[in-house]
Amino acid sequence: MNKSILKSAQQHIQDLYSKDDKHNLLYHNYNHAVTVVDRINEIAAHYELSEQDTIALSLAGWFHDVGHLYSMPPEHEMKSEEIAREWMQQQGVDSAIANEVGQLIGATKMPAEPQNLTQRIIKDADTYNLGTKEFKKTDKLLKEEMRLRNFTTKLAAWNQHTLEMLQGHEFFTDYCKNLLTAGKEKNMARLKSKSEDQNFENTGTNMLLNENGNKNKEASRQNSFIAKGIQTMLRLTSENHMQLSGMADSKANILISVNAIIISLILSVLIRKIEVDTYLMIPTFTFLATSVTTIVLAIIATRPKVTRGQFSRDDVMHGKTNLLFFGNFYKTSLDEYKWGMSMMMRDPNYLYGGLVDDIYYLGVVLGKKYRLLSIAYYIFMIGILISVVGFILAIVLHQPADGAAIQQSNASPF
Repeated sequence: MNKSILKSAQQHIQDLYSKDDKHNLLYHNYNHAVTVVDRINEIAAHYELSEQDTIALSLAGWFHDVGHLYSMPPEHEMKSEEIAREWMQQQGVDSAIANEVGQLIGATKMPAEPQNLTQRIIKDADTYNLGTKEFKKTDKLLKEEMRLRNFTTKLAAWNQHTLEMLQGHEFFTDYCKNLLTAGKEKNMARLKSKSEDQNFENTGTNMLLNENGNKNKEASRQNSFIAKGIQTMLRLTSENHMQLSGMADSKANILISVNAIIISLILSVLIRKIEVDTYLMIPTFTFLATSVTTIVLAIIATRPKVTRGQFSRDDVMHGKTNLLFFGNFYKTSLDEYKWGMSMMMRDPNYLYGGLVDDIYYLGVVLGKKYRLLSIAYYIFMIGILISVVGFILAIVLHQPADGAAIQQSNASPF
């Protein structure tokens, strides 16, 4: 395989970005691909890699982020590999090389551990900017890209999030460790200082200044009470909703139990009775229909709703799922749920929004329960009254056959 394939790959990637660029990829764009390939060549030259390994690395560098054009960040490596394999198949690239390129693209996924030198090289090339002066510029571009793509979860505490990412990052080749570690530490120090300044500003905006310019401690204390009051309000509201839900379930259970007993008595006693005393048929079946309808409504009121129990990272990034409700995550793996909760806890708006959503939907469910239970109680009350009146009228108005009652009472058993 000669180097002409790299020119074809470069042209193909440039065409894809020109054709499908949505103008929101301020960081993950064609220029980033060019930079990564340049860094790959720099590091590969230091290690004197073979021409075949260098070409495989460069192909992976060109394709590793093109998936951002067609998918969300959590799945972009998979899409990038798919696009790369399809293109290499069209170009007649050897399957062994194609497999290596696919593995190299997969190795750029965070937090995948590199398995060999080429994978270490592409990971370091992809994060090379973390140890350079360019990091300040690229960090701003990435933040703006996240805003344009509506990934608001990360924006609330961007500096803190980026600092944690840098603290958890490492360069894997000795070349990059020696060259870039000092620069990365400077970037971390700058971010830490900026994050602390931001925290100080946020604290300051919540304080009033008195006439001498001193911070008003009473105002600060009042703001603290307000925050605690909001948390207490949300907790108590949620608890009240849960208690009301328990009361509704208890009322439904009473209706189900009482009417189950009534139905048992009707089926075991009255059904046999109306075979002889047919005049009791109408009130008996009215009573039976009332009990059955009441039970059905009570069951519907307490019937649990089945949910899919899964969420995607895209849902979390856009704040579209409430991780505080078990029905949204019970089929999800523990690691994925921990990741989602960590993202939720970093964004106060998302976190408190989840609590508010939880209270709202509890209220919606309660409204449905109590509406159905109210209908069930009305049907039960009215049905009982109609049935009792029906039994009374049937007995009072019933005219036995002439002499039948007297003959029956005077008839001798012998």
